[in-house]
Amino acid sequence: MAQQSCQWGYDSDNGPEHWHKYYPFAKGDNQSPIEINSKEVHYDPSLLPWFVGYDPVGARSIVNSGRTCRVVFDDTFDRSVLRSGPLPGTYRLRQLHFHWGSSNDRGSEHTVNGVKYAGELHLVHWYSKYSNYAEALRNYDGVAILGIFLQVGKTPKPEMKRILEEINGIKTKGKEVPFPNFDPSILFPKSWDYWTYHGSFTEPPCEECVTWIILREPIIVSPDQMAKLRSLSLNAETEPFRPMVDNWRPPQPRHFRMVRASFQ
Repeated sequence: MAQQSCQWGYDSDNGPEHWHKYYPFAKGDNQSPIEINSKEVHYDPSLLPWFVGYDPVGARSIVNSGRTCRVVFDDTFDRSVLRSGPLPGTYRLRQLHFHWGSSNDRGSEHTVNGVKYAGELHLVHWYSKYSNYAEALRNYDGVAILGIFLQVGKTPKPEMKRILEEINGIKTKGKEVPFPNFDPSILFPKSWDYWTYHGSFTEPPCEECVTWIILREPIIVSPDQMAKLRSLSLNAETEPFRPMVDNWRPPQPRHFRMVRASFQ
């Protein structure tokens, strides 16, 4: 099983429809992503604004994992945190990563009223009341993921350049380069209005320990910036180039979960 487990991906033979064979969580009732339907969302006036305090010194490296482009942060203490909103306490930033498609109208994991975006940025945080990340994963309230949609447009967010400039250094699977002095809050859109619900990681093992905060307003990226992400390879340097595209999980059943909105 261990050998099979490390082989998950997004191809027809190891993609999302197969994950439950090796990761039982993937068949749970609280899986992510989901379809966000305005008619089924509940405005909750008690939802607070959320806040971040990110220390650029915490940024460590950027890596091609063979499945996504990831930026890793130092989470050994409360250096970079997310708090308030729907959250019960302070959550430490651990990493951020992207999901994207082979075209500009397919790539996000969450969908809004049937609309898919070009991509989706996830900032993964864990509840600092737990002793470490592994313990947080075992608890219902252990993780908070901030989700931001990427929309292709004519006025791209210049701050995305910092990440994309490093893509050439991590073209192939397993490549990692230093990525110091980066504050990911420069990537946020103007509006911090959000939807929130309880769900899971969208990658195996798909643990159901995630409070999702999905921002209503997307950030704008250019066609060239999306092409840069698609220029990454799923394979290692010694293997043939395989473009990293469509690294997203389709929406999962919402079941009886409520999606709340901070806005009307």
